[in-house]
Amino acid sequence: MSPEKIDIWDNLNRQFLLTEIELVHLEVKRFISGNGIQQGRIDFESEQKCLEEELKSLTREMEAPSTVMKISNLFGLSVFEKKILLLCAGIELDSKLSETLAKFGKTVSPLPTFSLCMSVFRDAHWSAFLPESPLRHWFLIDIVNTDLLTLSPIKINETILHYLAGLPQIDPSFSELASPYIQIGRMVKSHGDIAGNIIKALTTSDGKPIIPLVQLSGDDRQDKLEIAHHVSRQFGLSMILLSAFSLPTDQNEISRKARIWNRDSALGSWSLYIDCEDIIPEKTEFIQSLGRFLELVNGISFIGTVNWSPRLIRRMMNFEIPKPGQFEQYGLWKEALEPGLRKGKGLLDTLTSQFNLSASSIISAGTEISNTYGNNNPKVDKSTPGIIQKKLVESCSKMARPKLDKLARRIEPYAVWDDLVLPDQQKSTLKEISLHVDHRLKVYYEWGFADSSGRGLGISALFTGDSGTGKTMAAEVIANELKLDLYKIDLSQVVNKYIGETEKNLKKIFDAADEGGVILLFDEADALFGKRSDVKDSHDRYANIEVSYLLQRMEMYRGLAILTTNMKSALDQAFMRRIRFVVSFPFPDSSQRAGIWKRIFPEKTPTRDIDYNKLSKLNVSGGNIRNIALNAAFIAASEGQAVGMEHILRAAKSEYLKLNKIISPAETGNWI
Repeated sequence: MSPEKIDIWDNLNRQFLLTEIELVHLEVKRFISGNGIQQGRIDFESEQKCLEEELKSLTREMEAPSTVMKISNLFGLSVFEKKILLLCAGIELDSKLSETLAKFGKTVSPLPTFSLCMSVFRDAHWSAFLPESPLRHWFLIDIVNTDLLTLSPIKINETILHYLAGLPQIDPSFSELASPYIQIGRMVKSHGDIAGNIIKALTTSDGKPIIPLVQLSGDDRQDKLEIAHHVSRQFGLSMILLSAFSLPTDQNEISRKARIWNRDSALGSWSLYIDCEDIIPEKTEFIQSLGRFLELVNGISFIGTVNWSPRLIRRMMNFEIPKPGQFEQYGLWKEALEPGLRKGKGLLDTLTSQFNLSASSIISAGTEISNTYGNNNPKVDKSTPGIIQKKLVESCSKMARPKLDKLARRIEPYAVWDDLVLPDQQKSTLKEISLHVDHRLKVYYEWGFADSSGRGLGISALFTGDSGTGKTMAAEVIANELKLDLYKIDLSQVVNKYIGETEKNLKKIFDAADEGGVILLFDEADALFGKRSDVKDSHDRYANIEVSYLLQRMEMYRGLAILTTNMKSALDQAFMRRIRFVVSFPFPDSSQRAGIWKRIFPEKTPTRDIDYNKLSKLNVSGGNIRNIALNAAFIAASEGQAVGMEHILRAAKSEYLKLNKIISPAETGNWI
């Protein structure tokens, strides 16, 4: 209905309600008169006929049924039950009815009782007071005191009273847990197509919706909310958002909440979205309560999950909600940023290749940058080259971090190419890895390599070498070069002795990392490779499955995934074929150790008489050299001196002791 027609209907509905209440009032007065209590001279038959004609006239004028009729029809109220409801509503809306009951004098409260209703109305029946009766089952009325049922005052439920007056609302006991959803984002075409499929699945041949539960699975909460909101609007419904964590665990209270929702959703035009984003399925008691609630709720209901599905008897349809595609994300960035802010070389390509964000996240980041650096803020200096790109990358990284921060350790990359002391061949391979990551969007999507298959598009690398030979530093250098976050995952902590758990842990990591396009550094990969073997029993078979799953996810991952190991010789060729780059980090020779020593002390560190050629004779890796240099700096600082050879010697002895080695005279014989 148009706003004008809605206003007309509201007025007619109000008149209809008051006329219905007046009919009930007339019946009360007739009963009182029959009991000898003076009510003045009233022609009851004529008055009743006049009111009934007025109801017929109002019904003809109304384009939609009155709220009284809708409640009566929806919940199957008998004539007696309808009169009880109207009597309770009249107490709230018509002071004259309260005065009439007060004259009758058979209640100790201004509220009516079941006993009074049984006495007043000719079509009374006892079944109207049973717990399963519509009045009590759907909480249309509230019993104030249940010590003596027939003498307990009864009143209309507040939500039902508002509904009768033409103001549908969610019951206060439910609205404490839920809130109306307010649209804050927009849908891309691929999500619009999914929403269209949901609408088709929910619609019967006669155009009316059917009511299975709709599960929306995916990583991004906002994308799922926007799709559910769009579907709800197509059926003329407003969406109510409920966090699964707010549901009670008591089974009786769960049933009560479900009935309240079913009542209110039937009266108002609402759909329900149950947010299960952060649910841990292992919490059995909570899952049971949630499952019971999902079994009981009616109407169009959505459940938003990430990577699990409830086990229900009722019918449930599942729709996987992926992130917007590469070109859709490109379009969103183009819309979100002012034209003057997208002039950086390859800026949009960089954003869409490095990050895999939802529509709402892209709009949020773009709006933030536009508000800060756009034309509306001319005071901000935008002259610094690359400042817009730097700020956008920082903003996107912050959005993508929270999920992964719970699963891995973020390393702040400071190292640069000059810090790496490696043979030219290894350095060249590392720079090639960086180029692949930097230009993946152009090659995969503009040049069509992604059209044939999504497999093998992930950029994977294997770094082999002893501890301290520079594997982690090399990952830092690439991350710093590309301005990407670097996360280190200790695979020995991810591998689980229980079958199937390792894959779950790896899935969580890759799913969380995909949003930010971060560099994943899987350290201690020996924890998996050491288990890979010929299949002799079920554990061997599952060990191989775990390795295969890791490789599969690395091939599908849109960023760079690096494995580190010192067991290259133990890897079979089938494994090696699935890794794009292999970089061996050799133990540094004398000249390389000298190069490391020359770079190890920061410019601000005071040093004196350091002989790098003598230091290069220490037969240790780069990681050990850093430990020795740092320890020497602390020793010198405690003595108030610049770092000298004597401090390094003391630190070296300490490091060798830690390694269970003895420094030979050939290494340090002529230091001091």
